[in-house]
Formats: sequence, structure tokens, C-alpha cells
Amino acid sequence: MKIVDAKVVVTSPGRNFVTLKLTTDDGLTGLGDATLNGRELAVVSYLTDHVAPLLLGLDPHRIEDTWQYLYRGAYWRRGPVTMAATAAVDVALWDIKAKAAGLPLYQLLGGASRDRVRTYGHANGRDIPELLDSVRAQLDEGYQAVRIQSGVPGLKAVYGVHSTDDSGSAVLHQQARPLVEDWDTDAYLRHIPAVFDAVRSEFGAELPLLHDAHHRLTPVQAGRLGKDLEPYRPFWLEDCTPAENQEALRLVRADTTTPLAIGEVFNTVYDYQTLITEQLIDYVRSAVTHFGGVTPLRKLFDFAAQYQIKSAIHGPEDISPVGMAAAVHLDLAVHNFGIQEYSGHTALTNEVFRHAYTFTDGHLHPGEAPGIGVELDEEMAAAHPYEAAYLPVNRLQDGTVHDW
Repeated sequence: MKIVDAKVVVTSPGRNFVTLKLTTDDGLTGLGDATLNGRELAVVSYLTDHVAPLLLGLDPHRIEDTWQYLYRGAYWRRGPVTMAATAAVDVALWDIKAKAAGLPLYQLLGGASRDRVRTYGHANGRDIPELLDSVRAQLDEGYQAVRIQSGVPGLKAVYGVHSTDDSGSAVLHQQARPLVEDWDTDAYLRHIPAVFDAVRSEFGAELPLLHDAHHRLTPVQAGRLGKDLEPYRPFWLEDCTPAENQEALRLVRADTTTPLAIGEVFNTVYDYQTLITEQLIDYVRSAVTHFGGVTPLRKLFDFAAQYQIKSAIHGPEDISPVGMAAAVHLDLAVHNFGIQEYSGHTALTNEVFRHAYTFTDGHLHPGEAPGIGVELDEEMAAAHPYEAAYLPVNRLQDGTVHDW
């Protein structure tokens, strides 16, 4: 069997997605997600101009060899563009291999380690009453764990709190320049314990609550917040400080017993070495799509398992159903699974990417279709072309650019 075609499809059914489609001389096809939110066309060029020509004629069954060829052979290693492109190839090859075997992907990864995959949803509000309503809505949808994000008094726009239209529905904005959010760390640190107190008072002690600080705190500030939240027993505090400086987590860990989750912007195992070997975190957060695919992420989870650290794959709306499907197969198979982020996709996105995975009572299952279980409607995808869009940027009250 040989790869005879490598096609990159860009579509925007509400937001931009980049998909690689590989075809073999036996007529099998495989899909991989290469979406890099706000930098999509950089990955398109990387795949189209530099990677796709190298794939033609290769044996699709040689997944490990192809991964090493793309990672080591490029000389310029790591980075989100390289690893998103590599991930698309890796997942597409796993899709083909599983289809050739007539099995869902998780069976090739050792079979199921559980019956279903636990998820958490996203609740948010511009103020606490609106957040409480959002939590109720998430519970009504079946979620049994919820991430809570709240507006901060005095700030106009805050990460994780969607703007709404007149009906109260969340609005996704695609814009030619980044939205600018404002930030005041002291105001945030004063407000968030009250948010947890209100949610716990309304919904009780048993509901798992998660919160994302989104890289905005120093290690000392992160330790203080973790300590302040301890009475409310969060499931985790996510991305409490920029973790490129892995040693900084030693300070956070020394100050709080609140569980820590980190890694959605990480691209390789080297970003995690100190964090894992010194047990400075409790959950690894990388996405299949941004970590180079199923092959390296499975290795990361095996490494983390030696230190009692669990998986928690990044699963926002800008990971396409192709990337989500690959994640759910991996979730079902690995022993040290923790939880899966799942915010779902729009109905239109689900029409463009028809998928076998299902969501029931707060849990996902990848389904039993051969491969990853996703089919791309290319005609419908073509009807929704790319639209320029960016992630927001963040500035302090004095105008200084801050971490978003």
C-alpha cells in the first residue's frame, strides 16, 4: 500500500479548520486535524508546500517511521506550526491503518480501558448570577463536571466569558484584527474566591469545578490563588502561570494543594520534563492536534503515568471533530485517563465533519466505525471558505501587553 494523494482542505463552518486528507492506492482515506487557531494558513503552507510532496509513495503503515522522518528530518524541530502539521499526518495514518484493519482506532491502541470518557463543559457569565444560570444549563445538557469562568468587576472583556447577542446566545467573532481584552490581576484575585463560594453554595460540594487562569499569574500570585481556593476543593486550577519556565511551578506547588493542570500550548515532551519528573502538576493538557498526533501524545501519557499524573486532552471548539475523535479514541485506551474537555461544535460543523463519536450523560464514546470515525463532506466544506480570524490579545490597565 502506498500514499498517492495528500490534500489540504480549509473550511470555515463558523470558524476555521484545516484538514489533511491522505489517499492510498487501495482507495483508503485518512483524515488529520491541522487547525492552529489564528495561524491556520501558516500550517496550510507548511503542509502543502513542504510536507505533502514528501508523503507521496510512502507506506502508510509505517507511522512511527514517518513521524520521526517529519520531526527529525526537518532539522527545525518543535513549534506549533510544525507539530500541528505533523499531527495531521500522524492521525491520518492511524485512520488509514485502523480502516485497513476494519477496527476503530482505540482497538489498535490496546483496546478500551474504560466504558466511556468523562468530560467537562464550559460555564461562564458576565457576573455571578449569569454564571449560575450557565452552570445550570451545562448540567441540563448532561455535564457532570464544569469549568467556571466569570467576568471581573471593572473589566470590559475577560477570557472565557463569551459576548452574547440579544437572545443571550454565545456569539463567535471572526475578525480581521485581534479583539483587545483588558486585565487587572488584583481585581481578578479578589473576585474568583467569591465566584467559587457562590457556585458551591448553589450547587453543593460534590460537583467537580474547574477554573482556567489562562497563563496570567506570576508563580507567587498563582500560589496565592490556589491557596485561596482550597476550601472549595477545585478539581483543578488550569494554566495558572506561563509554564515555559517549568521551574516556576516549584513555587506554586509549595504554596497550595489545589491540583494543577498545564500544557495546552505545549508541543513536545520536552516542555513537560521538569513538570512531570518533579511531580509539579497533576494533569497534562496537550491536544492531539498540537502535540504531533496520537503517536507522541500516547508516549507522553505513558511517561506521566509513572508519576501518577493523568491525561486531560485540550478540547476547545477550535479543535475540529477530526482532532476530537482522535482524542476520544486515545482517552478510551490509556490507563491514566483523567478527564476530557468538550465544548462541542456547531450543527453546521458537525454536518461538514460527520462523526461516529457520541455525547451522553456527560460522557463521550468514539463509536465502533473503522478508523477514527469521521468523514469530511468536501462539497459542503468548499461552500464555507476561510475567513481571517484571530485570538484576542490582552492588555493591562496601563496599556501593557499581557499574557492572554
